[in-house]
Formats: sequence, structure tokens, C-alpha cells
Amino acid sequence: MNIALIGYGKMGKAIEEIAISRGHSVVVKFNSQNPLESSQLRTTDVAIEFSQPDLALKHIKLCADGQIPIVVGTTAWEEHLPEIINHIDKREASLIYSSNFSIGVNLFFEMNKHLARLMNDQTEYEASITEIHHTHKIDAPSGTAVTLAKDLISNHSAYLTWKLTGESENIEKSDLPISAIREENVSGTHLISYTSEIDTLTIEHQAHNRKGFALGAVIAAEFIYKKQGVYTMSDILKF
Repeated sequence: MNIALIGYGKMGKAIEEIAISRGHSVVVKFNSQNPLESSQLRTTDVAIEFSQPDLALKHIKLCADGQIPIVVGTTAWEEHLPEIINHIDKREASLIYSSNFSIGVNLFFEMNKHLARLMNDQTEYEASITEIHHTHKIDAPSGTAVTLAKDLISNHSAYLTWKLTGESENIEKSDLPISAIREENVSGTHLISYTSEIDTLTIEHQAHNRKGFALGAVIAAEFIYKKQGVYTMSDILKF
């Protein structure tokens, strides 16, 4: 496949390395100095987008207008998903999006759902989520933490919504607290804890580098090539 990289920072470079190792070609790279133009996508089979939330919608629509399948790893734009799905459908285009393309993280998503169901009747335990990322990460909490929170809430009757600690003075019993920590040279760590007076139960995913995210994005590109519609990683992994 001929791949366009929309966003060519550390993640884009990791994706390029893996794409080439799997026999693909990176034909064009876009970044803040070379913004995306539809005319430059003519030789592209699939676009992979890791940029910024305020640019993601524009990039998705430009690719859809040219019927270029797009893999979107940027987060914090999902409130516009109904609008995007309508745009994709009208143009018979294709999109696969995820808050995290890592295979390991997607397994972690399923573990989180299962554990939430197991803990639903254990009323003495209180749940919390902690995410730790590098200091250059723009959004807080991370898109992955938000996905974990939504999935936990959907499978545990004690929680109605999530709140970011530090921003919310009052955390109610029905609020699932998320703590966002920023440290140097951290690829990404997510912890889900259930704490009682007696003990604490914690599950954790720790990324050692960006390779897992990059590999998942390339696998997603291979999946969506020559398809139409809107997909997620669940469609690839068949959970």
C-alpha cells in the first residue's frame, strides 16, 4: 500500500518504520510545516492520522472527500462522531478510529470491562483510574483513560460519570475519578484500581515504547484498505 502520514512526529516516524518493514511505502508526510492538501493524496491508498484534536476533523473530511481510507489515532474529537459518520456514509468513504491502536491496550480494554462486571456487586470497593504520560501530551485525561472510564461505567452500576481529579473539587460517590500525571519520557501507563479498607486490586498496562501503537495503526490500515464504512479496533480483533 501507499501510505500518507498525517502527523510526522515521534509517532509518525515509528509508524513509517513499521509500515516499511511490512512492505508498504510512505509516499507523503504532512506536518505543521507541510499541511494536508487533498491534491497531494492522489497516489495514496490509506492515510494514517496522528495530529492534534483541532485538526483531526478537517483531515478526516478531506480524506473522505477524496475517498481515501483513513486511520485516526488522534483523540478528543469524538464528540463530533455522529457528524463524521454522516460525512463518511454520504461519500461512501471509510474510517477506522481508536483511542489507542495498541493490541495490548485493546486487550486491556476487554479486561477492564470484565473486571468491572466482577466488581459490580463488591460494594466495599471504590474504583479509580490513573494515567501517566509524557509532558508533551496535550489532552488530559488521555483518550485511552476516557475509553477505560466509559467502559467501566457501562459495566458497573455504582458510577454514572467520570471526573478529572484536580479540576473537580467535589467528587461524588457516583463519579469515577481519573488522575492524569505528566512525567518526562513516559510512553503511557494506565492503571485501574479498586480499593477497600482491606486491600487494593489493580490492573495495569504499561507501554515500553511507541512500537505497539504504531504496529496497531499499520494493521488497522491494512484492514481498512478497499473497505467502506466506519470501524474500530474491535472489528479487527473481533472481541
